[in-house]
Amino acid sequence: MLVFLQKVSRLLTTYTPWFIIAVALLAFVMPPLFSWVAGYTQTALLGFIMLTMGLTLTTADFKALASRPWDIALGAFAQYTLMPLIAFSLTRLFHLDTALSVGIVLVGCCPGGVSSNIMSYLCKGDVAFSVGMTTVSTLLAPLATPALVLLIVGEKIEVDAVGMFVNILIVTIIPVAAGFLLNLLLGARDSFRKIQSVMPAFSVLALACIVGGVVALVHDNLVKGGAALFFWIFFVVFCHNTLGYLTGYLTGMLARFSRAKNRTVSIEVGMQNAGLATVLASQFFTAQPLAVVPCAISCAWHSISGTVLAALFSYWDRRHPAEPASDPV
Repeated sequence: MLVFLQKVSRLLTTYTPWFIIAVALLAFVMPPLFSWVAGYTQTALLGFIMLTMGLTLTTADFKALASRPWDIALGAFAQYTLMPLIAFSLTRLFHLDTALSVGIVLVGCCPGGVSSNIMSYLCKGDVAFSVGMTTVSTLLAPLATPALVLLIVGEKIEVDAVGMFVNILIVTIIPVAAGFLLNLLLGARDSFRKIQSVMPAFSVLALACIVGGVVALVHDNLVKGGAALFFWIFFVVFCHNTLGYLTGYLTGMLARFSRAKNRTVSIEVGMQNAGLATVLASQFFTAQPLAVVPCAISCAWHSISGTVLAALFSYWDRRHPAEPASDPV
């Protein structure tokens, strides 16, 4: 049974983008299948995903944070300035209405995506640096995300910054801390390592359920808006995500990081925790039901684009094998 679950886990993590898309399409065709993913259920699923991230953290990761504080501080700063500013600029450039503006801004103000570490590994980035950036941006999220959302969209609608702070604390920091403590106390046990090996599969399933639940929730609005609405929102999400990758890489180059670190900053800045944005949109912006649509589309697209970007970086390495990808020793 364990071997089977491990194979399923590898399969789901390898084909995460396509699985998420398949679930989203299924939810659109048959919304009742995912109507149960709402409210506290949705929050619990996101908390579980963050728990699985915590299970991957070790004391060595936190030592890495301490050994390179300025690099990680710069990466986190880029995370919480570039993406919110890009999101705000896009809402003005494309004259988005309030609901869609809230959705894209929420995505931009969230911490790094939970799969960004995998993408950094696939493209031979700096994995320890990636984990450090994701950890720091997640730890800052309870304060940074509500404050930035309030600053950017607070003039248009009322933002419950305190409630958002508490929600992020519950669904991110506490599960991550719990996962880390479990790994610290039980990580040496063979039985625990076996459990860890299959957790990615359940994490992907939880993310798929969140996306399915959101698609089911906005199904009627999407049908009413038609294909034009979907592709319009997708184009904005695409621009937001792509500009995040480009400006993140440029930030690394300006800081004279190694090529591996440049790739990591690019991925960390461009890939957001859109699952968190989805939960926040559905719980704190119920008066703007379309706000969850950019978040749901980002959930799927960021995984797809991250995989594509990692493949492009790998292709570059094959064409330029002589160039060092990491810091000189």
